[in-house]
Amino acid sequence: MAEDGAVTVYNTNAITDAKKNNPFSIKVGLAQMLRGGAILEVANIDQAKLAEDAGACSIIVSEPVVHRGISRMAEPSLLKEIKRAVSIPVMARSRVGHFVEAQILEAIGVDYIDESEALALADEENFINKHNFRTPFLCGCRNLGEALRRVREGAAMVRTQGDLTGSGNISETVRSLRSIMGEIRVLNNMDEDEVFAFSKKIAAPYDLVAQTKQMGRLPVVQFAAGGIVTPADAALMMQLGCDGVFVGSEIFNSSDPYKRVRGIIQAVGHYNDPHVLVETSTGLADAMAGLNLNEDRIEQF
Repeated sequence: MAEDGAVTVYNTNAITDAKKNNPFSIKVGLAQMLRGGAILEVANIDQAKLAEDAGACSIIVSEPVVHRGISRMAEPSLLKEIKRAVSIPVMARSRVGHFVEAQILEAIGVDYIDESEALALADEENFINKHNFRTPFLCGCRNLGEALRRVREGAAMVRTQGDLTGSGNISETVRSLRSIMGEIRVLNNMDEDEVFAFSKKIAAPYDLVAQTKQMGRLPVVQFAAGGIVTPADAALMMQLGCDGVFVGSEIFNSSDPYKRVRGIIQAVGHYNDPHVLVETSTGLADAMAGLNLNEDRIEQF
């Protein structure tokens, strides 16, 4: 089934690439190494070292937010400096559909590439063919069909995407995650004959839908991103079924970023222990001051 270059998922969770020297199963295995951890967004070497000291499983490098203009991949020299400064895996973002940016990032030697909708879109119709790269890719999604389409394109990890503005609003992330987990529960209760119609309804490849039904979860690692700024936020994502969380760079704007980052990382590892969550959440009120939503931005129920 792989002669035509298509991705095929088997019961062993092995997926065959068009390029035999870059088996997708190895990329999935590399992504699984990050399970149960927190990935921090950093903009400089100091933040990268702080994230490593606090226990982050990986970092994703982004340049400072530019309110006007096109957002692109990070400066290669910055990526090289951060890779030399830390020993944990380093991720970098490329624009959606911009395979040349991905080629540059792979040549630099980053450990993972995030084809990110947080940057400007380079191609509004097509995503990168991720099977042409040795480096594992991760992509954002908001529902089950989108997640499985990204896996078909070669994503070894999916990122349940929420708010992209850094406001600390977690509601969009919860909505996307509940949508995915709800669709998986519906799928699990389906008769085998109904799976064909369901895969057509969500516009996802049938073999990946069948694998998801068999496993009771997505066939790749699933992280959550957007609005996660407290240990309680991180624990919420884990209890809802995620394998880990992304923490935005706004966390470094707090008065004690190390304490906040360390608390989130501990919450990810002990998300089912309320006593640990109490300890990690204590004394963070001042650090949260700049991350709260304004009252006029809160929707009245």
